[in-house]
Formats: sequence, C-alpha cells, structure tokens
Amino acid sequence: MKHLSQSALWDSSSTSWSRSIVGWLERVPYSLLALPLRFAVATIFWNSAMTKLANWSTALELFREEYRLPFLPPEIAAYLAVSIELTTPVLLILGLATRPVALVLLGMTTVIEVFVYPLAWPTHIQWAAMLLILLCRGAGKWSVDYWLYRRLSGPVVLGR
Repeated sequence: MKHLSQSALWDSSSTSWSRSIVGWLERVPYSLLALPLRFAVATIFWNSAMTKLANWSTALELFREEYRLPFLPPEIAAYLAVSIELTTPVLLILGLATRPVALVLLGMTTVIEVFVYPLAWPTHIQWAAMLLILLCRGAGKWSVDYWLYRRLSGPVVLGR
C-alpha cells in the first residue's frame, strides 16, 4: 500500500480545489460579464457629457484652449463629443448597436489619447480593453442586439 505524505495530500487537494474553481469561473456566461463592461463604459462617457453640459461655456473654452484638436474647430468638436457621449451610453445600456458603438468610442478614445491627453494612457488602455471586448464579442444575450438578431435570423439550428 502506497503511503502519501502530508504535502502530497495537500498538493493533490489544492490542485483539485483550484481546478474546480477555475472550472466554475470558466462557466460564467459571457452575458453576465458583458453587463458590467457595458455599464462601466456607459458611465465613463455619460459622466463626461454631464460635466460638459453643466457648464457649456467652460466646455467650449476647454475645447478652444486645452483640447485643441488639429482637424476640427472647437465648437464642432464640442458638439460632436457631447453628442457621442450622450447617445452611446444609452445604446450600451440597452445593448443596441453595441459593436458599432464600441468602434465609435474606441475612435474617440484614440483621439483623446493621441491629441488631448497622451500621458493618460493607463486610463485609456482600460477603456480600450473594455471596448475591444464589446467590439469582438458583442453585448451578450441580455441585450436588444441579441433579441433583434434572434428575431431577424429565425430559429437557431444547432449542429451545423
């Protein structure tokens, strides 16, 4: 009869325990993970819009003096930014047009990083990571996108 040492028993049970935890984590549905991503990104951009709208003249001044985008006049840039920041969060919360919205916000994040705040890359890379997941995987099953896809594509046939 083989005698197992105390450390061998510990290694065996800890490996089994960690495998079961990893297995459990891997079974978490993507739809559940997508919800906080959608809400987090929506909150970031919604709060930015609310700050600009709280004092529009200050927002315009920021676009004139601090942001200084090289390819858009400050007034147009301000209206465009606020329009994007007001509409895309609503779409993300609903899970409607999630991939195009993620692409637009990735573009906006890139513009902010390159032209406005290049030293804020640690923050912008977090935004980009969340947006890339939404771009690549979509909103998940708890979304208008999923409902529309199911409604417009007919019944799903498994095994093809």
